[in-house]
Amino acid sequence: MNPYPVTTIQILAIVVSFLLLLGLFLLIRKKKLREEYSLLWIAIFSVFLFFSLFRGSIDYLSRWLGIHYQPAALFLILIACLFLLSFHFSIIISELKTKINKLVTTVALLEEKLEHAAGNTPSGEKKKSEES
Repeated sequence: MNPYPVTTIQILAIVVSFLLLLGLFLLIRKKKLREEYSLLWIAIFSVFLFFSLFRGSIDYLSRWLGIHYQPAALFLILIACLFLLSFHFSIIISELKTKINKLVTTVALLEEKLEHAAGNTPSGEKKKSEES
């Protein structure tokens, strides 16, 4: 006899996990989400699908970690996933901030060169030699 009979909540968890994965793949396909940002989401949704399909794995993980209340292990996994997402997005934001700073510097230099080539000083006034 199966020690973990299939319950309504397990079926719901499996369906929701599949729908989340399907929605994620649709977003990637429609170019709404870039592949490099979706890898962590795919991993997280796959972990939740795994635990939805194999309920006994939560009990095994709980025993291995020394957690006596199995749903607490699920919350631990959720918190770890949120931590990973926050860390991943912090890295991405830092990289984007660096790129924006470089872009702002490049644009400022190009504007200065353009003004100089047009014969204007950076303040927008014409040179004295051109006024005479």
